[in-house]
Amino acid sequence: MAETPYDTDNIFAKILRGEIPSHRVYEDEAVVAFMDVMPQGPGHTLVVPKAPSRNLLDADPSTFGPLFTVVQKVARAVKRGFGADGVTVMQFNEPASGQTVYHLHVHVIPRFDGIPLKPHTGGMEKPEVLAQNAEKIRAALRS
Repeated sequence: MAETPYDTDNIFAKILRGEIPSHRVYEDEAVVAFMDVMPQGPGHTLVVPKAPSRNLLDADPSTFGPLFTVVQKVARAVKRGFGADGVTVMQFNEPASGQTVYHLHVHVIPRFDGIPLKPHTGGMEKPEVLAQNAEKIRAALRS
């Protein structure tokens, strides 16, 4: 079975290039973190390497150190910024796993005791809510 090539027109590649707006909470030379527009809970953030790969299976191993350093930093910030009881970190690979955007990305979601995640198939969050949630995370990253 042939490998599926990376699609440079996927939505996250467009976000990385600035062609689609996003509510960014963190950026460095290798990684960007921004709000998920269809959040499964308040503060749902995506952490995305700038290096192109479909997912963990085809990524250059050198991508993982910078990526997961930022995943940890963002996880700490969303927990603090939202006063969460915990944090769920998820990463999907290929359609059978639930992956729908084919650029490596990690979901970071603050969690609260007794409150389940919303389905990821819901509507888009209001931009003003995303902006407020992004600011909570940026403030937690600064502290």
